[in-house]
Amino acid sequence: MLDLNRLKALHAVHVYGSVAAAADALMVTPSAVSQQIAKLERETGARLMERSGRGVRLTDAAGLLAEHAERILALVETAEADFEALRGEVVGRLNMGAFPTAARGLLPSALAGLRERHPDLLVQLNEREPERVVREVARGELDLGVIQDWLNRPIALPDGLSRSTLLDDVADLVLPADHPLAGRKEVGLAAMAGERWISSTPGTVCHDWLVFTLRNASIEPEIHCNADEYPTQMALVAAGLGCAIIPRLGRDCVPDGVRIVPIRPRQSRRIYAVWRTDAARRPTIRAAVEALAEASRSQENAWAVS
Repeated sequence: MLDLNRLKALHAVHVYGSVAAAADALMVTPSAVSQQIAKLERETGARLMERSGRGVRLTDAAGLLAEHAERILALVETAEADFEALRGEVVGRLNMGAFPTAARGLLPSALAGLRERHPDLLVQLNEREPERVVREVARGELDLGVIQDWLNRPIALPDGLSRSTLLDDVADLVLPADHPLAGRKEVGLAAMAGERWISSTPGTVCHDWLVFTLRNASIEPEIHCNADEYPTQMALVAAGLGCAIIPRLGRDCVPDGVRIVPIRPRQSRRIYAVWRTDAARRPTIRAAVEALAEASRSQENAWAVS
């Protein structure tokens, strides 16, 4: 009888290309992964890994077994989802991932509500960038994810994933208080030509979106400061070091010396919950999506009265 945990370890090495990467994905040590595969070798009587330079590679036998493991693990997940749906109980463990702003701005309220209504559900939250959340949900390492895309830069989901829109997060200009445009009711991006900009780290979704959006407005961005946390970006704006475009979910307390000005035309990003379509029948997935939607509605109501 093949052990599922050992098949899972082999499949992770097959997907991620190394024992270390598989261990990171499974949240165990590399030694634990190697031990599971060594036991699987004894069970099957076949050599599954061999040395290749400084690392290891899977043998042809391992590749064949990993392909079967993928189908087996998918069937197990479907069976678990069907059984949970039959019981109708929100219990067990739910592994979630969310991008940093949502992890701070939405998840505390959503998880608190979920715990109050379903105290027997254990939720593990992992902060991830959106692309990684999508990959890990698709591969089954996360049960549910919260991701974002910008309306002018939509994200494509792989087959087998479903999503539900949680909210539209409007982005505004963040200007130093003494900026000539700080008193305007709204500002077109074309008026921001020649400004210095503060952005997220190059390679992140928000940095790439800012560059794309400014160039679409015929502005070649001069980015002088990079900071991933929005409060840091606002502090840099308050110091007069540049301007920024920050979504409302990313704004906590607006510091003195900063003015928030709406952009014309409006810029916004959409925030989604994503999960594997085969797991949609799980009561835990439905309950978590409902909690996220409730937290999103509360946030939108707070913006409406502010």
